[in-house]
Amino acid sequence: MIVVTGATGNVGSALVRELAEIGEKAVAVSRGEKPVDLPGAAEHRRADIGDLDGLAAAVAGARALFLLITGPQLVSGPAPAQVLETIAAAGVRRVVFLSTQGAATRPGSAAYARTVAFEQALAASDLEWTVLRPAGFFSNTFAWIEPVKAQRMIPAPFGDVGLPQVDPADIAAVAAVALTRDGHAGRTYTVTGPEVVTPRQQAAALESALGEPIRFLELTREQARVNLLRFMPEPVADHTLDILGTPTPAEQLVSTDVEQVLGRPATDYAQWAARVSPAFR
Repeated sequence: MIVVTGATGNVGSALVRELAEIGEKAVAVSRGEKPVDLPGAAEHRRADIGDLDGLAAAVAGARALFLLITGPQLVSGPAPAQVLETIAAAGVRRVVFLSTQGAATRPGSAAYARTVAFEQALAASDLEWTVLRPAGFFSNTFAWIEPVKAQRMIPAPFGDVGLPQVDPADIAAVAAVALTRDGHAGRTYTVTGPEVVTPRQQAAALESALGEPIRFLELTREQARVNLLRFMPEPVADHTLDILGTPTPAEQLVSTDVEQVLGRPATDYAQWAARVSPAFR
């Protein structure tokens, strides 16, 4: 049995489906009241990583865990070592941790301090661990759904600054391999798409997928910050904008780790846009 935390998110939901497709029993864990649509024999358990007793109950009986921290847990909560001790005491031996590229490229940033602390705690533990450090998610552009539907317009900052963003389904696929196959313990994978892509290029790909003209509106940093603060803590929002607007050379590098793990190229943004285009109609 494999437990997937953050099971209603873009990566977690794809991972639950991925595990079901390869015949693994998945336990989907979420902390909110959002309905959970589960495939096959997957089971749902409600828990919050910040509640160690609840976490212990959620992972009971599992051999492996996909660990994701989100929301308040990005900046506060039980010490990472306590979380891992709770997991290990419940019988989990293998952990795949969803970190972020910023943990490596901006390790001194307060926004990533807790994420870095989890990586360090894993390295010091007796668990079999794998760390995934993805670039930005293609699914972040779901934030454009409403303006595309209502105004055929895409608002975004830093229109011509490119990053090697990634399909969440590719992250899930890499996680599934690390959770179910040997040979990935102690490894850290940088998970990116196959190319650098700018917001303006993403808008053009969506326009092509929809077959309708879409206007690109470049936002100021402050306008974009107001939008981000609706769903992420202030330090995370500010450092997200730093990466989007002034990426380091390392943050613009394309990694081959997806292809090395999966034996196929990473999905590009145009492919992703074509797949999800009904959501924008």
